[in-house]
Amino acid sequence: MNPEGFSGPQRLKTLTAEALAKFNAAQNRAGVVYLSRIPPGMQPPKVRHLMSAYGEVGRIYLQQEDAKRAYLRRKHTSTKKPHFTEGWVEFKDKRVARSVAEMLNAQPIGGKKGSRWRDDVWTMKYLPKFKWNMLTEQIAHEAAVHAAKLRVELAQSKAEQSDYLKNVELARVLDKRAERRRQAGKEPVERPRPETKRLPVEDGERPVKKRQRVEHSDGKDLDQVLGSVF
Repeated sequence: MNPEGFSGPQRLKTLTAEALAKFNAAQNRAGVVYLSRIPPGMQPPKVRHLMSAYGEVGRIYLQQEDAKRAYLRRKHTSTKKPHFTEGWVEFKDKRVARSVAEMLNAQPIGGKKGSRWRDDVWTMKYLPKFKWNMLTEQIAHEAAVHAAKLRVELAQSKAEQSDYLKNVELARVLDKRAERRRQAGKEPVERPRPETKRLPVEDGERPVKKRQRVEHSDGKDLDQVLGSVF
């Protein structure tokens, strides 16, 4: 099922002004209910069947669970059907949508005794001023963001792989060169060590100079200094 809620190929027809006005009026009358949680294993046809008991339902869209989570679930459990995490249900009448959300929220799903979702609970909310085209735009935006993120991750992975291969090739060439020098009886060339940089002196600080020790050979200089003072 595509984001518009239809399945299979579609044929676009040219809308007349009258048909367009009728379509816009139907969109303005419709209301959307948001399901924050879909019971495990419940499929779109079942959701449509349950919601149709309270009013005329238009389009339904259920968001599938994350691909990684679905893979782990299928690997460790016997359930192979897709699971859904959240959904949107469009009612033809917004008043019906509001009433259904207020009536069913936090209420058990019910049904026949022994049914799978009898004791499960609905969690839904009516979305005022929310139209179906907003949902399709949001889905398209999220898909574009996801595709852009994948492209960035792929480019980063390629760059890291290229750097790794360059380093491996450089190490191989250096090892081969060192082996040739050992066979020729020459000492291997050591790699230059990085020079140690002195720490910069902050403004206002002067380097401390060590005092130089002055040795006097005799006491003549000292007598001259004392004579000039006294």
